[in-house]
Amino acid sequence: MSPTERGTAPATHTPETAPGAGRTRAWATRLVVVGIVLSALNLRPAITSLGALLEEVRDGLGMSGSVAGLLTSVPPLCFAVFGVTAPRLARRFGAAAVVCAGMAAITAGLLIRPFAGGTAGFLAASALALMGIAVSNVLMPVIVKRWFPDRVGSMTGLYSMALALGTSLAAAVTVPLTDAMGGSWQSGLAVWAVIAGAAVLPWLPLVRDRGSAPAQSQDRPAKAQHAPVTQQAPVTQQAPVTQQVPVRITRSRTAWALAVFFGLQATAAYITMGWMPQIFRDAGVPAGTAGVLLAVTMVMGVPLAFVIPRVATRLPQQGPIVLVLGVCGLAGYAGLYLAPAAGAWAWALLLGVSNCAFPLALTMVGMRARSGPGVAQLSAFAQSTGYLISIPGPLLVGVLYQRSSGWGLPIALMAALMVPQMVVGFLAGRDRTVEDEAATR
Repeated sequence: MSPTERGTAPATHTPETAPGAGRTRAWATRLVVVGIVLSALNLRPAITSLGALLEEVRDGLGMSGSVAGLLTSVPPLCFAVFGVTAPRLARRFGAAAVVCAGMAAITAGLLIRPFAGGTAGFLAASALALMGIAVSNVLMPVIVKRWFPDRVGSMTGLYSMALALGTSLAAAVTVPLTDAMGGSWQSGLAVWAVIAGAAVLPWLPLVRDRGSAPAQSQDRPAKAQHAPVTQQAPVTQQAPVTQQVPVRITRSRTAWALAVFFGLQATAAYITMGWMPQIFRDAGVPAGTAGVLLAVTMVMGVPLAFVIPRVATRLPQQGPIVLVLGVCGLAGYAGLYLAPAAGAWAWALLLGVSNCAFPLALTMVGMRARSGPGVAQLSAFAQSTGYLISIPGPLLVGVLYQRSSGWGLPIALMAALMVPQMVVGFLAGRDRTVEDEAATR
């Protein structure tokens, strides 16, 4: 945590005098950008690569539909359990060091799980990779807020775009890669460890940096993030910085609304990533095409994940965006229910738009808190609580699928969950901060 965040910074801002300081800071900033992009690329392949090969993995390990549903519920469970530890770990070791360790855990988990032998070993290795994803999920908004406080929207968009690209890439190429490597699902899953290993490298030089971000205010009000940007003169004096007091996040209604919104959008996303290829395959779509359809759904997030956060930061309230995304989701589920194969490409596109609730939720995390510590607390609370809420969804879909021998009931469940998602998302999009709410209750 930087001195400014602890409230011990002096009241004046002293320009850098060392000739190499500016160059070092610029180099470190570029390294952070590379680290953010590579890390984001690796936050979903562990999940979508498995979704593309779920049938093969089930056959290879002898899983029932209920156990497969449990497997698709493991990601949100791990995110809820391990994500809550991220702020404490970041305070002790530094955010960069924790993300670096997270990328190493993803690499090890992806390399071990295909060859672990048996369902229990597969689940344990998956949990290792997902533990790394969990802490990185929580700390990405914190790193963005700390290093780029004036560009929360654009940097969140870049991060979300890279995340969507990694998600769609894994969905699209896992099956062809598996075929090219002799049809071994073990090889098709293990290959993603290579990219994860590359994401460790940019963070290594920053491991000892416990928050020495560029000298910019960490406590700028969230409302300023959607105000017009004008050229600023050098700051020679700042108002005294008050001691940061931990926010009692559970007192904030906005924090709860954002957590539930995060949980419901995560439910939809993990059901989509885990089960959508199977929905299409059961409707008669070939396995390779079903994987590409999932990739289409995920790749919609590449451009939209950059556009939506930028638009959101320019609006005082993000509720209208929530409603548009929700309507697209309802239309996509209706199509899957009525004509899954005939309109497959259209439904994939609509659900891809709906899944962009994720970058919107991340953007709102940065906008609903004023300070770096506030963002860390809100990010941990919203993501951990949200992922906890999302755990039953994929499991329930697997049970309904097995019991009803069809997709009618599961798809109806998905559509029903979209309605409360729209309601709480609208509430979370109101122009207020958790610090103000917690202080008045």
